[in-house]
Amino acid sequence: MSKTRVAICGAAGRMGQRLIALGVADESLEVVAALEYAQHPRLGEDAGSVAGIGEIGVPLAAELACEVDVVIDFSVPAGAEVATKLCLDKNIALVMATTGLSEEQKQSLSDASATIPLVWAPSMSMAVNLTMKLTEIASAALKNYPQGADVEILERHHRFKEDSPSGTALKFGEIVRSQMGQTKEAHGRDGRPGERPHDEIGYHAIRVGDNTGEHTIVFGMMGETIELTVRSSNRDCYAQGALAAAKFAAAQKPGMYSMNDVLGL
Repeated sequence: MSKTRVAICGAAGRMGQRLIALGVADESLEVVAALEYAQHPRLGEDAGSVAGIGEIGVPLAAELACEVDVVIDFSVPAGAEVATKLCLDKNIALVMATTGLSEEQKQSLSDASATIPLVWAPSMSMAVNLTMKLTEIASAALKNYPQGADVEILERHHRFKEDSPSGTALKFGEIVRSQMGQTKEAHGRDGRPGERPHDEIGYHAIRVGDNTGEHTIVFGMMGETIELTVRSSNRDCYAQGALAAAKFAAAQKPGMYSMNDVLGL
């Protein structure tokens, strides 16, 4: 069976390095390109050496110079734009794992899915996506709960994360809202905001140390509480999910796909 040829955008970053390491270890994949921005100080170095696994014969480069089946972008919003254009120009499947995208950038992804296979998700973690499914089930069941259910979403990430709340937290809120119909959002609380409106979802973002990701969805009722919590202990869960998405995307027709499609949820 032929291997799926993968290019990784943001290859020198924290996630990019893990994608390189785990992609090389996966016998069904072949990491053929490692891309970074044109001014990156480590351009030309072997991507395997950068990732700490020894040389793999693939240099960090600013341009794609070989044939690939799928691109994984785990970079920054500006890099996501470059990756999307690259895949459109060369008709390559795309896995978009970068968060913090603007509405315009999101629309560009949606438009691109008419031409290429595109897996787009706020989190590539299997556990996170399963928890999203459980959140959907809980939200639907609690929609008409006597006296109602209040929903708060707490998330923790490392001190280096630039967007807040996380894209994953916002996706959890979107799932809740689609089932329960909340119309207001509160991002933290201060002073005397008054009694909590029932049609509100509260978001609370914590930035500490090297936390790789933790989300808790709280459904608070009168007399009882449900909490759904998912946490990672390292970045490999996100990388493994992105690699699984890459295998899936490379075999699909043009269209927009989610991790639910990848995982069969």
